[in-house]
Amino acid sequence: MADPGDPGSLTRRGALAALLSGGTTAATLTPLDTLFERLAPLSGRAWESAGRVPERVPNTVEGKYGPATVTYDDYHVPHVEADDEAAAYFAVGYAQAADRLFQMDLLRRDGSGRLAEVFGEFGVDRDVLRAKVDAEAAIEASLTAIQGSGAERMLEAYADGVTAYVERGPPGVEFGLFDYEPEPWSKFDTMAVAIAMYFQQTWGASALREEVRREAFDEETYRTLFPTHVDHDAPVLRDGSAGDGRPASEPDASQGVAVDPTLVDWLGEFGSSGPAGSNAWTVSGEHTESGDPILCSDPHFSLGAPPLLYRQHLAAGEVDVGGATVPGIPFVFVGETDHCAWGYTTGMGDVLDFYTYEVREARSASDRSSGDEPRDDGDQYRYGDEWHAFERDAKTVEVRDPISGETETREVEVKKTVHGPFLEREVDGETHHVGVAWTPLTGNRTAEAMYEWSHAESVAEFRAATRKWDAIPGNVHVVDRQGGTCYQFAAPIPIRRVDDEVIRGNRVFDGSAGEAEWEGFEPYGQSTWEGFVPFEDLPAAIDADYVASANQRPVDEPPYPLGTDSFSGFRAQRIYEVLDETVGAGETVDRDDLRSLQLDALDVTARELVPAILDARDRMPEAAQPWVDELADWDYRMHRDSAAALVYHRTLEHFQEATWQDEFEQRGLARRYWPRARILLSLPADSEFFDGDRGAVVADAMERAVAEIDEEGWETYGDFNRLQMDHRLGQFVSGLNYPRHATDGSGVTVRMNSDPSSPWGATVRLLCDLGGDSEAVLAGGNDGSPFSEHYHDQLPLWADGEYEPLGAWPDGDPDVTVEGEDG
Repeated sequence: MADPGDPGSLTRRGALAALLSGGTTAATLTPLDTLFERLAPLSGRAWESAGRVPERVPNTVEGKYGPATVTYDDYHVPHVEADDEAAAYFAVGYAQAADRLFQMDLLRRDGSGRLAEVFGEFGVDRDVLRAKVDAEAAIEASLTAIQGSGAERMLEAYADGVTAYVERGPPGVEFGLFDYEPEPWSKFDTMAVAIAMYFQQTWGASALREEVRREAFDEETYRTLFPTHVDHDAPVLRDGSAGDGRPASEPDASQGVAVDPTLVDWLGEFGSSGPAGSNAWTVSGEHTESGDPILCSDPHFSLGAPPLLYRQHLAAGEVDVGGATVPGIPFVFVGETDHCAWGYTTGMGDVLDFYTYEVREARSASDRSSGDEPRDDGDQYRYGDEWHAFERDAKTVEVRDPISGETETREVEVKKTVHGPFLEREVDGETHHVGVAWTPLTGNRTAEAMYEWSHAESVAEFRAATRKWDAIPGNVHVVDRQGGTCYQFAAPIPIRRVDDEVIRGNRVFDGSAGEAEWEGFEPYGQSTWEGFVPFEDLPAAIDADYVASANQRPVDEPPYPLGTDSFSGFRAQRIYEVLDETVGAGETVDRDDLRSLQLDALDVTARELVPAILDARDRMPEAAQPWVDELADWDYRMHRDSAAALVYHRTLEHFQEATWQDEFEQRGLARRYWPRARILLSLPADSEFFDGDRGAVVADAMERAVAEIDEEGWETYGDFNRLQMDHRLGQFVSGLNYPRHATDGSGVTVRMNSDPSSPWGATVRLLCDLGGDSEAVLAGGNDGSPFSEHYHDQLPLWADGEYEPLGAWPDGDPDVTVEGEDG
């Protein structure tokens, strides 16, 4: 048993807090060889696990699916070759495990609710939520949905490849730090990784936040600050909508029920806590120099060490696919084959609803006060005209003390209604509840869709496979070598009705009355989806000149309501602005032009706010005048060497704080409840939120920004915008962190970089030119071992806007050989 007072125990305890909070502080980067000194107090186990370096990875492995080879290129991207596809996916599993095993283990534990059995108390809340929503049953339902498919067979081969590495290779420094061994992999684990990603990308807890906002503000103020339709002219499709349907009715601001913000924070786990975002667009070959279509895609996630995506290339038989995926998932998420190239952005569709119920407690035989007969079936909820017993189950959460190694088993009561899980939380001595309906809780075929994408030989075949993308909403872009292009909004969107009116999902519904329930949805089973928006009525564009998505709404007037939470559209506005000025004006573009657009750092908000700053310069102190001069000559681009970009960014931040902070704090609401930036910029200069004088607020914000800049010693934007892309344990073992790099962009530019202390941005940039060479770059390195020269070797390229070839086969002998009989 470890001594809780020894240095190793203290380091491990602190590391746990960093790992599961996700929060890291700036740490001075130390050379990798000093990492050994940092780890010395822990244990010999950490030393053994740390040896995940190329020469310690077994370079031959026995497989049961046939022979395969893995050859790494200059940036440690594995290129897998085999005759049999299953043999290739076995090798992919082996390569991913060799490079990212700890990350994969975290993701599967996150999805299935098994963090606490390694990381202790710091994982309990998340595990309890996973238990209460019965994530395990949802995973099993999805495995049933793909049973007998080619995707299932490849998941099995991939799992065997991961397990082959687990049984033979050194696991990695993190396993030694927490003193536990990785377990074999299964196809269940891949589905657990998928559901962990669904939690991140649902964006559905907005309905609960809307209830909190409605309760906090009067109707007129609520509608001003939180309009259902954020006004901008850059939806994905700008010339109409798809299909026929029924328009949604607008709910009154007073509709809904009171919801405690503490409950909302807990349920905010249904969705990302960061700004997120992604960009993707296609340009038809009629408008390119080569005559072939070009696709650009840069999915945005939290930027850390290692990145959330992993690059790989696989060739087996007729399949040749390269791109990026999430470690733990074998199929390429964004990438290219010999026939097609595709990209993806998160769709702001609403696939999560919350319900409240009339509930009555159980009565024992001794409780005769009501005169009713005793019941022995526990608490009940009313549904329609009848009282129903909750479907109940008992689950356990194993909680390990990482210091002593002792394990405690905690019971978790699971309740379900006809709609799905019933979640309870005690807030200030009072129990609050919501019922949940969420599309990933039924059997989905998303893994099958991803597998079939790599086999599609045309846009039509790719789109047919996309019909199976039925867990969370996404904007899918694809081009093919016959010149075809397609944009498809892919999502299982429920049609919500109350009194035969189609309504939006931006409030909590009365579950007892059956409000807005989803027809054809079977939680933990196989849904028929008949009460959902038909695929043919989802927004789509075939062979358009150009189409771009950046998490904005798909269309202005959809036939059915699609979502309640779309971004302000600044990135989309800029993308379309550039494409309109070039392609729309009749010019042809090439790969260089679209690379420049992917790296574009013009801040649209600056064009709207800087004139107001200049108008208020006479109200600013002398110290601010040189900075105002910088803004007067500025081109609105957030470049690292720009002084104007620095002062604008800090002024905007202080402007938002001055406008909203007191207003929301007095209502007990945190920053995440503030209105979107477009709302702030659209308020009239004499708005009550500026106390009738926007100029005074702007002048004060500028003064505060200049004082902050002077105190920090910043001179240009790059001095501030140095991204801290850290490992979850990096504040304790600084050698795990990536080097600090100044870079361009802000939270609203196409080249998105938000909050350098906890950055979000393009985890991979992909540019596929079907008439030439395609290219990509990862935000970090493909190898997750800090002892590897490939730990962050792509980071300088990424920070400086450079790329490297996608899918080019490396020279030389294979690095790993899979031996075995043909499968």
